[in-house]
Amino acid sequence: MNTLTLLPFIVLIAAMFLMTRSAKKKQQQAASMRNEVQPGSGVRTIGGMYATVKEVSEDTVLLDAGPGVDLLFAKNAIGAVLTDDEYNRIVHGIEHDLKADAHVVPDDASSLTETDEPAAAAASGDKAVDLGKKDVAEDGTAAAEVAEAKTDEEPKKTDGDSEAK
Repeated sequence: MNTLTLLPFIVLIAAMFLMTRSAKKKQQQAASMRNEVQPGSGVRTIGGMYATVKEVSEDTVLLDAGPGVDLLFAKNAIGAVLTDDEYNRIVHGIEHDLKADAHVVPDDASSLTETDEPAAAAASGDKAVDLGKKDVAEDGTAAAEVAEAKTDEEPKKTDGDSEAK
């Protein structure tokens, strides 16, 4: 046989070997991580539940999910073992701040736009803005009289029998 016809088969076998090798490495890392679980460490299950390890046996793990809530899981159900900082950040909301003197960025822009009340009032001048609508006409007549005058000026609506076509 020609070596050129065997080349696709050789490439296919090499690709399969490399894929299974990386999958085996991931499985070995996960197994070693599960075997290193110790009481007191924070874990995340494959279902997404966060808990603290209470007891470890050969195939099972007893987890403390809250006050008075103990759950028995298989070791294979442990998705990740978390560091103390990561567990406290996720479960308790406690941030371990390494940069204590760093500038804090606010969650919303309200603190950026706040001004002193007296200074803002003085700057605005407390003047009313004229929007072109007036309740009283220039010569002192009431708004109702102005509205009545406008209705007299408007053409009357008819049934469609009007002579203006």
